Amino acid sequence: MNYQLHPSAIVDQGAVIGSGSRVWHFVHVCSGARIGEGCSLGQNVFISNCAVIGNNVKIQNNVSVYDNVTLENDVFCGPSMVFTNVYNPRSAVSRKDEYRDTLVKRGATLGANCTIVCGVTIGEYAFVAAGAVINRDVKPYALMAGVPAKQIGWMSQQGERVPLGLTGDGTYTCPHTAQHYKLVAGNLECSGS
Repeated sequence: MNYQLHPSAIVDQGAVIGSGSRVWHFVHVCSGARIGEGCSLGQNVFISNCAVIGNNVKIQNNVSVYDNVTLENDVFCGPSMVFTNVYNPRSAVSRKDEYRDTLVKRGATLGANCTIVCGVTIGEYAFVAAGAVINRDVKPYALMAGVPAKQIGWMSQQGERVPLGLTGDGTYTCPHTAQHYKLVAGNLECSGS
């Protein structure tokens, strides 16, 4: 075993967990789950059979990653945020054959207590505010807040708000990374330094 496992955690036989990952108190990882390298699964996290988690993903306490949820590299899941996998659940109606895929792309942040309604794609480096409810696709770098969530701005790869329009050409240079950001046809684009 090349990852850290707390004695109270349960990892079912067949689960794949990458090297350097940390599995904390009362975590349950089901047999079909695939978890990348350098991940952190906080207290009371549940990872389902058909969940796929990339490298360097941080999942904070009390989060369940259900079937058909994919988290790409460097995703952050805040405490007690919620994924779903059935759009219209009923206790008396079995809908396991109706699971909808949810994709969270590289570098995205999902704030504490937010809810991700199944069937959406959250773009690269998007930032979902605490308590927001996402019920449609989210653009890369978008800052989303509210119920239902609306886009209220843009975020950099560094996790800083992008104040576009402050320069004559409508660009922003991140003081931490020297990356350049510019709005092009309603989407934020990033280029290296």
